[in-house]
Amino acid sequence: MFSRDKEKLKSFLGTQSEFKGELSSTGILRLDGAVSGKIRADEVIVTETAVIQGEIAARRIVVSGRVEGVLIAEELLEIRPKGRVRGDIVARHLVMTGGGKFDGRIEMPAATPEHPSEEASPSAARAS
Repeated sequence: MFSRDKEKLKSFLGTQSEFKGELSSTGILRLDGAVSGKIRADEVIVTETAVIQGEIAARRIVVSGRVEGVLIAEELLEIRPKGRVRGDIVARHLVMTGGGKFDGRIEMPAATPEHPSEEASPSAARAS
């Protein structure tokens, strides 16, 4: 999922929990229950038991449960085999493993070049 050595789970919503409103967390947020509203975190894990309606915005998002709404991943969105996403996705990188389902619209913004001068240089244009 995410590197366990770098950062530990910071927040958790259990299977018997239901949350409505705006949820914000730093670090990794694991969702096992139901959420209706806006979710903001550094990294979000939607487990197989989770049902989410609304918006998720994070650097990285992993979906193994059901999400309906908008997902905004600055770096990576991963839809796992039992993951179901219906709605709009904005993600720089998308990984969908066998069995994962997506129904909606996707936008994949281009990454900002590390060396913008190289991309704009005439030699780079001739090489294409």
